Amino acid sequence: MTNTLITLFGGLAAVLVLYAIGGFIRNLPPILRAVLAGGIPLIAYFILIVGHWPGLDVVAIHISVFFATALVLLVLSVFRRRGERLHWAPRLLMLFFVGLAVLMGGFLYIANNGLPEPIGQWWLGGNKGPVYSGFSGVVPHTQQAATAISSELSKTHREAALGWNVDISGLDGNASARRVRVRIRNHTGLPVDHVDAELSLHRPGAAQAVLTVPLPELDAGEYGGVLRLPASGRWLAELRLSREGALHYQHTQELVMP
Repeated sequence: MTNTLITLFGGLAAVLVLYAIGGFIRNLPPILRAVLAGGIPLIAYFILIVGHWPGLDVVAIHISVFFATALVLLVLSVFRRRGERLHWAPRLLMLFFVGLAVLMGGFLYIANNGLPEPIGQWWLGGNKGPVYSGFSGVVPHTQQAATAISSELSKTHREAALGWNVDISGLDGNASARRVRVRIRNHTGLPVDHVDAELSLHRPGAAQAVLTVPLPELDAGEYGGVLRLPASGRWLAELRLSREGALHYQHTQELVMP
């Protein structure tokens, strides 16, 4: 998964560089220069997120920041060519958009990774314990969010009727590689065999999984594998247990890697 802060501010720097390069091309209209400076990084960003859709809100932020920056550069160039002094009102508007871009980038960072630990401890307290300030929602940004409550109740009812006792170990800790083990027993305490177990890794609020790890059967009623977190921050690990093509158990746990 691409890092939103890197793509946002890296693309912003690319807009500035491309606009400066466009100034060395003779007979290039300023409006075309601005369109190219904002459009080329945006196209590169679209290519980068193929197969890793970050959500429409994140994409909209990139579009607005890239083209707003190009527009500001265009206005500055036009006034410079005319030899006119820029009025204070456009300057204030430009400053507003720059501050807005920085603010959105900060909110995106906090949403994915939480506040930096010293700031979180100072601002939120925590009684000398760890402070978790990142968004840990488990509902994807899809049309299914409206039916999440009824779906969760139905899933809980199915699991209670099934009578499985599922014990998960290995997900806790701070390591990037975690050896996960799932132990399944029925209502009589006997191991449950022939279960298709898999572990999916999501960013909070993202519908698409970053990776999926199959958990093969290691022993009677025991399944396991190694989950490797690809980056730091907060993740949601979703365990799915299926039998004969039907989903029987689903559990989501938040993971944190510094």
